[in-house]
Amino acid sequence: MHILNTVNKRAKSQKWSYLHLLKFVRVNTKNVTRFIMKNVIRFLNISLIALAFFYLILYFPEYTLVAIIGALLLLALYDYFQPKHTILRNFPVIGHMRYMLEGIGPEIRQYFVESDMDGKPLNRNQRTYIYSRAKKQNDNHPFGTELDLQNDNIEWVRHSMFPKLAHEQPPRVTIGGPECKQPYAASLLNVSAMSYGSLSKNAISALNLGAKAGNFYHNTGEGSISDFHKLGGDICYQIGTGYFGCRDEHGNFSDEMFTKSATIPEVKLIEVKLSQGAKPGHGGILPASKNNEEIARIRGVKPHTTIFSPPGHTAFKSYDGLLHFIARLRDLSGGKPVGFKLCVGNPAEFDRICKAMVETGIKPDFITVDGAEGGTGAAPITFSDHVGMPWENALMFVVETLKKHNLKKDIKIITSGKIIDGFDVLKALSLGADLCNSARAMMLALGCIQALECHKNTCPTGVATNNPRLMRGLVVKEKWQRVKNYHEAVLEDFMDLLAATGCNSIDDLNPSFIFKQIDGNSMSYEDLNEIRKANYYLHLKTPIDKES
Repeated sequence: MHILNTVNKRAKSQKWSYLHLLKFVRVNTKNVTRFIMKNVIRFLNISLIALAFFYLILYFPEYTLVAIIGALLLLALYDYFQPKHTILRNFPVIGHMRYMLEGIGPEIRQYFVESDMDGKPLNRNQRTYIYSRAKKQNDNHPFGTELDLQNDNIEWVRHSMFPKLAHEQPPRVTIGGPECKQPYAASLLNVSAMSYGSLSKNAISALNLGAKAGNFYHNTGEGSISDFHKLGGDICYQIGTGYFGCRDEHGNFSDEMFTKSATIPEVKLIEVKLSQGAKPGHGGILPASKNNEEIARIRGVKPHTTIFSPPGHTAFKSYDGLLHFIARLRDLSGGKPVGFKLCVGNPAEFDRICKAMVETGIKPDFITVDGAEGGTGAAPITFSDHVGMPWENALMFVVETLKKHNLKKDIKIITSGKIIDGFDVLKALSLGADLCNSARAMMLALGCIQALECHKNTCPTGVATNNPRLMRGLVVKEKWQRVKNYHEAVLEDFMDLLAATGCNSIDDLNPSFIFKQIDGNSMSYEDLNEIRKANYYLHLKTPIDKES
């Protein structure tokens, strides 16, 4: 009945043909059958184990009890003498309950404790927003907001008494400065950097096919370009400190290897990653256990060895060196747009980069600004919590610094860091960004449930794991459509909000459109920006330049 009702609703709303109806029923019948069979098999397995246990208890009670008691005694002896766990030494056997409850703690909190506004890094309402957009379900919220609008940090947009009619299609932003020979018209929302290896091949495939269908780009992450990135979607090729996919046998940057990767038709942009929000200033490790033959081939390393990515780049060591490296990549790629990504740390260093742009005349085509809120599969908690400038501070600082040096007109700003809904896009563009990237929201559109197991290779939804059994649950032909749907719906929400402001185009947006509640007072980001500018530039100290 559920399938028939869904068919009826979708047929009416989308004017499906008879062939569409047949295809929909066939696909969903398979899904329902698969779901039923999976649960039937699980039920049978549990039932057989229970029957076997009761059979032994009924017909061989003495032997069964002796076996159970013997097993518990052996476990107790092991716990009592093992040196690693204090709880188990002091409370043999029953101490295991503590670890069992701790292991399911995230699930208990998520399903039984959290309210709609709780949950980190994304709360339940945010996750529901993404799921409903991805699945094209009813996205209306009943009975008004759940927010206390007088609380600090509540934000809202300044609307107009004379709203405009929303445009049918969102605008696109052309990335490419004066030296760029192959400028790229980008969507306002794209897939942020996530490497193959940290995400499964099914997840990467679905993201790329979604990008192809929705006409937006897919950032490869620093793990290089895999076969699953080459399914037709536009690519932003990211180069990290490990130079995966463009390195020689010693780990140094290779012009020849880079050219092979950067000149394929799918690559539309090249991004040099200086740092990322989740772990700025920290290198990465590819464990030997995850470095299989396929990963090694894609990244250009030896298989089954541990690969360390240094904290910083070896291809350049100075501000001028960074800019000359960008010019070199632009030439090697045939004139494609090249930029860099950073999480802002020392404001003086970014100011010095801008001065180097003026002095050398070399400018990147874009700069990606990541906030300290950015996500990753795994990072040291000290870096995630205490290193890097928050997103909105960093974005406004970068924009204002570029304007101060008269550089903004030639450089596009891409921003990432918890971009979830249409308001987040509107806020980002109002604060000076030209377009946005999103990672975690795209993962949730794929089916991620925020299980917080990205670093364990046990992701239950097959998104952040290379376990074949778990990957099987992520069906690419179903999930890529959800990625496309989510992207499309967020931009529709953004266009509706833009119309509500009374603006004719995104060029009309500025920080005065977004307000924030601070200490019981409403302040626009225009006012906040003036305060922050005075603070940053008052304390600017130019560091000693490093030699090239």
